[in-house]
Amino acid sequence: MEEIEHEEWKGNTGGTNWMHKSLIWIFAHVNLRLVYAFMAVFVIPFYMLFAHKGYISMYHFFRRRMKYGVLKSFAYVYRNHYRFGQVILDRFAVYAGKKFDFTIEGNDLFVNLCEQEPGFMVLSSHVGNYELAGYAFNAAKKKFNALVFSGEAKVVMENRQRVLGGHNINMIPMSADMSHVILMNDALQSGEIVSIPGDRIFGSPRFLECEFFGAKAKFPLGPYAMAARRKTELLALFVMKESAYHYRVFVRKINTDMTGLKRDEKAAQLAQSFASEIEDIVRRYPEQWFNYYEFWNDDKS
Repeated sequence: MEEIEHEEWKGNTGGTNWMHKSLIWIFAHVNLRLVYAFMAVFVIPFYMLFAHKGYISMYHFFRRRMKYGVLKSFAYVYRNHYRFGQVILDRFAVYAGKKFDFTIEGNDLFVNLCEQEPGFMVLSSHVGNYELAGYAFNAAKKKFNALVFSGEAKVVMENRQRVLGGHNINMIPMSADMSHVILMNDALQSGEIVSIPGDRIFGSPRFLECEFFGAKAKFPLGPYAMAARRKTELLALFVMKESAYHYRVFVRKINTDMTGLKRDEKAAQLAQSFASEIEDIVRRYPEQWFNYYEFWNDDKS
């Protein structure tokens, strides 16, 4: 299967398979907070010095979008890198058997759709720690099909399959020939749940422009065109880290009742609604915005 590539971001977890296996072993024997502390002192400064592209894009985000001052922006770049490191480490901690607590706001929205016969879509984003949603929700009544990057590291994919498989979650790898679209359509037709990222353009170059933090940004057309065409219910889901072992999950319903709109107009409105939901969450958790490239159109000029 040919993998999808993107000129501005990589979809795989950094490091070698040996490093990933070592992390799982460490989390099986070491307190999570100790690993956080080591990362804060030694790892994060290294990445801030040498991952310059990501550093600059995050600085632009805090200065231009959050309107922070210079010193506060630098401080939040560090906080962002530290929180991103925690989010990545938490995934490996789960593979090692560590447990996290979840407070879910809007769980009734998810449960109600699971009780109904039609399938529905869940939009994810590169905000917070979406992968842990698989451990927070009980999808026993409907199979949960999650679109994932096909070039992810081997150890990560194997452990995802091992852990998530027990939660009635099926992974659909993205492919350059767009065959994953057929699998997603089949899942929805069968009354299942389809989870798809709604904030990054991949595979197809088609996009929608949305108003986002006061400027235009490109969002992928595919998820919204699919929802508009199939007239499926649409949820937005955010998993936000609040402390070492606790996450707060937000489930938001995207309004799909747009009588009178043409299909392309409906897709555009769905995308704008999701962009607004992301902006609301990110303003509450600004250090958990994890798109390490120039996201806005005017950032590239």
